[in-house]
Amino acid sequence: MNVRRRLISAAAAATVTALGIATLTACGGDATAAGTGRFDVVASFYPMAFLADRIGGNHVHVTSLTSPGQEPHDLEISPKQIIGIEKSDAVLYLKNLQPSVDAAVAQSSVGTKIDAASLTTLEQHGNEVGGHAASHDTSKNEEASGLDPHIWLDPVRYAQVAEGVGKAFEKADPEHAADYRKNTAALVEQLDALDTAFKDGLARTRTKVFITTHAAFGYLAERYGLTEEAINGLDPESEPSAARVKDLETMARADGVSTVFYETLVSDKTARTIAADAGLRTDVLDPIEGITGKSRGKDYFAVQQANLKALRTALGAE
Repeated sequence: MNVRRRLISAAAAATVTALGIATLTACGGDATAAGTGRFDVVASFYPMAFLADRIGGNHVHVTSLTSPGQEPHDLEISPKQIIGIEKSDAVLYLKNLQPSVDAAVAQSSVGTKIDAASLTTLEQHGNEVGGHAASHDTSKNEEASGLDPHIWLDPVRYAQVAEGVGKAFEKADPEHAADYRKNTAALVEQLDALDTAFKDGLARTRTKVFITTHAAFGYLAERYGLTEEAINGLDPESEPSAARVKDLETMARADGVSTVFYETLVSDKTARTIAADAGLRTDVLDPIEGITGKSRGKDYFAVQQANLKALRTALGAE
């Protein structure tokens, strides 16, 4: 397919000049998408890249702005990545999760901009936990919007996003619309089956309360009748107050909580400290912001199945 390429916008060029050509090799995901002969999509981080790859199939070339193992909340976009966005045919991102991506997309002249947050409904979760203030710019950005961006952890909302992405691909690359439609339907069917697995697997549990290091699982908890108690709110690396830690320990005893969950891309120190003080065990509940060798699976579905297994164990599922 011969895809029309666009000139780099003046804004992007000015940014590159200001930062210096030498910084074009800055670390981060490789978003150099030009000249592949396919529909070139730049995705902001793993959950978006996964959708683009599954829906696009052989017709798309997908690059991610966030490298495997990199905490996406901390991403600072590089000049090379700005160029990659400009040379792409579409950019798929989640507004309010990565401020530097939001800024780059807003300034970009790329023809197709797909904001996953606009394809489903967002709610408030974990914006204020234990009275502590967020310390990272990303969490401030999330709190400024008042909305929780972790929609991909709810299979139902993720399916809604998938349908919207599929329609956007069909419109932008009509030559392959039939395949995009077919691939989207297959993905949504798989997400529906995952929803059923969570619904059935968590229907009867000894407790409905679980503790996590950061409030990434609000949508999942709401979907399946659970209560998430987060140590750090939306910011995965902020430090909880002493009062918050005491509240969690008291709550754990009252609600029969057995486990403090941590994640693979940030330190587990706080989770292990709280668990030790409260006589609880620890386990991984993965927010699937990236896939690494530490992940309990090689893709979104495998890790979600591992998450379900961990939750069933922690909650005492029948």
